[in-house]
Amino acid sequence: MSRPGGGAPPTWSGNRLFLVGMMGSGKTTVGRLVATALGWQHCDSDAMVEARTGHTVVELARDVGEAAMHAEEAAALREAAVLDGVVVSVAGGAVLDPASRSLLGAAGPVVWLRARPDTLATRVAGGGERPLVGSDAVGRLRALDAERRPFYVAVSQAAVDVDGQEPEAVAHDVLLAFERLRAAGPGS
Repeated sequence: MSRPGGGAPPTWSGNRLFLVGMMGSGKTTVGRLVATALGWQHCDSDAMVEARTGHTVVELARDVGEAAMHAEEAAALREAAVLDGVVVSVAGGAVLDPASRSLLGAAGPVVWLRARPDTLATRVAGGGERPLVGSDAVGRLRALDAERRPFYVAVSQAAVDVDGQEPEAVAHDVLLAFERLRAAGPGS
């Protein structure tokens, strides 16, 4: 675990924790484990998009385009950012939207689940349809990682490496990071 640094000092309020990272980094699985440990609810922005639209993010990306999919992800993030006692697994591409990045900085501590593209490719292979991946999973994930990594660094106050780790170990590290961030307070 490390502190990636960067970005404007956060000004959070409420009991929220946001998990960011690429598809396959374990945001949903780890988010559920962390929420259970805290006695909070868990929100997955992809599930929120599906509930809002009646379509999966894959269907939205395919049928109406990536821009519309990302707009729905941003709307789901805005909904989740006002909840209290919640761990939010943020859609991987939400950090591409400047308004979503600003919202994350103000809404609560953000922990980046950091993974190598090879790890992500192994995890998403055979795991159902994933938007934006295609047949060359490793190549596409490397390109997406190169594009998104600076944004993950900018919005997060801590990073937890997930490569070679079981979800329970990652959740433990996330909880440690969250407690340190909460104790230090915004802007630390």
